Amino acid sequence: MTKHSANTPLYDLLIQRIIDYVYQKNNFHQDMALMRSAYVTLLDAMACLARGILIPECRHLLGPIVPGTLVPNGAHVLGTNHVLDPVKAAFDMGTAIRWLDYNDTWLSKEWGHPSDNLGGILAVADIVAQRRLLQKKTPLLLEDVLIAMIQAYEIQGILAIDNAFNAVGIDHVLLVKIATTAVVSKLLGLSRAKALIALSHAWIDGHSLRIYRHAPNVGSRKSWAAGDASARGVFLSYLADKGISPCPTAITEQHWGLQSVLFKGQAITLHQPLDAYVLPKVLFKVAFPAEFHAQTAAEAALILHAQVTLRLSEIERIEIVTQQPAMDIIVKNGPLNNSADRDHCLQYIVAVALLYGEITDASYSDQIASDPRIDALRKKTVVTLDSSFYARYLDLSDRAIPNQVRVFFSDGTATEAVTVLYPLGHPRRREEALPYLKKKFIEAMLLLFPDRSSDNWEQLWISDDLKRSFGSWMRHFLPLNLDK
Repeated sequence: MTKHSANTPLYDLLIQRIIDYVYQKNNFHQDMALMRSAYVTLLDAMACLARGILIPECRHLLGPIVPGTLVPNGAHVLGTNHVLDPVKAAFDMGTAIRWLDYNDTWLSKEWGHPSDNLGGILAVADIVAQRRLLQKKTPLLLEDVLIAMIQAYEIQGILAIDNAFNAVGIDHVLLVKIATTAVVSKLLGLSRAKALIALSHAWIDGHSLRIYRHAPNVGSRKSWAAGDASARGVFLSYLADKGISPCPTAITEQHWGLQSVLFKGQAITLHQPLDAYVLPKVLFKVAFPAEFHAQTAAEAALILHAQVTLRLSEIERIEIVTQQPAMDIIVKNGPLNNSADRDHCLQYIVAVALLYGEITDASYSDQIASDPRIDALRKKTVVTLDSSFYARYLDLSDRAIPNQVRVFFSDGTATEAVTVLYPLGHPRRREEALPYLKKKFIEAMLLLFPDRSSDNWEQLWISDDLKRSFGSWMRHFLPLNLDK
């Protein structure tokens, strides 16, 4: 148990457990299956970053707050020419990774996207790599960054199993802030005592309300909220390194602590010891960008596309059977005001899949949304809840994300009821998904870097040199004209 000084109380046990997990020695680097899984997961996040940067609304938010600001030895925003302070670089990369809602996902009582932490991890890793190079110290290895990533995924994911922050209106990016703060403190070389201080402040920070994920306030903030949270974790770690006082009982303090203020005294718990459980079980968005609770509904609708495409005018009713989180998050009626609203609407996603036989980034654009057939099908859609679907969703030995779709026609006939239990990005379908993940990565890189060949990215995908320096790996994602 750790004290900051003789006059301060002991740190909350949860804060200590998280920091001890990050700072204690581990043997993750010896588990090649785990490390390879982490590498593929990192490359998937880079594919998401590349596509995010290509979206004008995202790109507009990137770069220095004050135009023309130069930061010598700053952190590179991968995929761009920007070199920024690490806090803003973390915001930029986290925002780009998250922008299209195409990055990996973790679902439980709380949900979220563990790769949201990579904004902070990559920015700080770049700073540390440069510092070690200048000081002629041992280089920071790609392997070191992957281990920080495994730990961030674990912290966010295990905290999400038993603790529903959404139930009290707090957004899941709170967990990004917690996880990022812990792992970047270690990357920066902070002492354990300073890491405890940083994490205590992450718990008491102003936490985002979920309002920007729900009508009528849905907007682009849901695409930059995670970048903001990861950047805040970086900021708090730097503050702790400079020397700030702790808040040791940030979680448990009666009346003023997080548990009292938000949870009526209910304890925030870790479902199980922190290890390397989460990352290998993460959910990938493989075939299309859509909120994850809708992924199996989209797959079911795509299966039905061929059966309905010549009978669209005859559709009388569409029935979707789903799980409780989908009912809470993405079942929406009425106007959808923008792409951020549409990619979180179950009925919209199913309608587009039935009509077009595909779901892409463009499916949520104003141009596609103006197709009157989409809203016509939405009005004919009935969504019902199956409690057994939710039971399977919560079962850690199953972790299904079921949806069922069926289409009824005016002549009394109907398609079969297509049920999909596990989306393509589910761990149970990992081998099936890997070729699609590789294709997703290479295509995204070719779009962002059209001056490079697919062979370049093919070789990077299959590389098993995880002991190479992080700096040399990172240069693959910097424009060739960076120094011009």
